Amino acid sequence: MSRAHRTAGRRRTAGRHAAMVAALLLVLAGCSSSGGDDGSGTKAAPAYWHPKAGTPWQWQLSGTVDTSVDVPVYDIDGFENGADVVRRLHAAGRKVICYINVGAWESFRPDAKDFPASVRGDGDGWDGERWLDIRRIGVLRPLMAARFDMCVKKGFDAVEPDLLDGYANTTGFPLTGDQQLAYNRMIASLAHERGLAVGLKNDVGQVTTLVKDFDFAVNEECAQYDECARMTPFIAAGKPVFHVEYKLKTGQFCPQARRLGLSSMVKHLSLDAWRDPC
Repeated sequence: MSRAHRTAGRRRTAGRHAAMVAALLLVLAGCSSSGGDDGSGTKAAPAYWHPKAGTPWQWQLSGTVDTSVDVPVYDIDGFENGADVVRRLHAAGRKVICYINVGAWESFRPDAKDFPASVRGDGDGWDGERWLDIRRIGVLRPLMAARFDMCVKKGFDAVEPDLLDGYANTTGFPLTGDQQLAYNRMIASLAHERGLAVGLKNDVGQVTTLVKDFDFAVNEECAQYDECARMTPFIAAGKPVFHVEYKLKTGQFCPQARRLGLSSMVKHLSLDAWRDPC
């Protein structure tokens, strides 16, 4: 089983006089997706990246990031990499995704002490990690907002929020699918409010419900578990499915991955720089 198996102002017509036309143009100029006032006194969400289905990618969460891989998208650890790494990747024409664990407490992160013991559940199978009580949105929202702010400060284009399927695991909490939907949508909103694209990590069972809320998907081992066809609502919406396998060889799943339109590769479970793409 894999680690995680484990979102305009309305148009207005011009008036009869030039002054009215000019005024209306000024209103429209303020009704963009660049973070200005939308005309109703509410600040509009900033514009963010919309990746396209079929985009190749690199996923590296361990070791010094190898910036030489010739792909347009990198997914790297948000805590362990600084703005300098993101700048180098941008200079090479790449978009960069910020990996952040939103479903489990991690003892080794600098903000670990900010998570009260009451939201920490059972271990998730990885050293120093414990599932979070996602029902406690009031507690977790500001903590995740601070993490996403870090991604913004470092210049990332998107976030990969890990462990968005606690309800389907043994967490120590009686989580439901509806509670997971509420939490996942909160996470997507936090990203979009900050001008970040956001990916749905695994949570295969809720893909059809959440595809409108997320800009891409990140999936582990859908071929291993015969679930890749369930990811296709993202492809149908023109959004990429960034997919990895750990145990299978490319010949065992790449024909199906190409047919479905997935962005697929084999990776080591450690998610170092090595990759074998389809």
